[in-house]
Amino acid sequence: MANGKYQYVESLAARVTQDANLQQQLRNDPVTALQNLAAPPLQSDPWIYRIVVAALGLAVVGVVVAAAVLAGMDKKSPEGMIAIGSAAAGALAGLLAPSPVSR
Repeated sequence: MANGKYQYVESLAARVTQDANLQQQLRNDPVTALQNLAAPPLQSDPWIYRIVVAALGLAVVGVVVAAAVLAGMDKKSPEGMIAIGSAAAGALAGLLAPSPVSR
């Protein structure tokens, strides 16, 4: 449980057995109560972030390797390939850069 949000049914069930107020909320409006208790996937699933970072990293590496191969064959790299690599590198930098601290 993170901030009153639940990722697993087992932890939610344990809380429901201990909290009479939550039991009443589930009886009155189960859909809204469960929506309020569910953890958003982007905050609760670390694999989503890992997959996105890996895909962007592979795109950058793929473009660099392809550009090197084309340069070795004395051919010009397509502009679209350079654009894809640049966009992937920028997105990766945006994901990995620390968030600014608000004061």
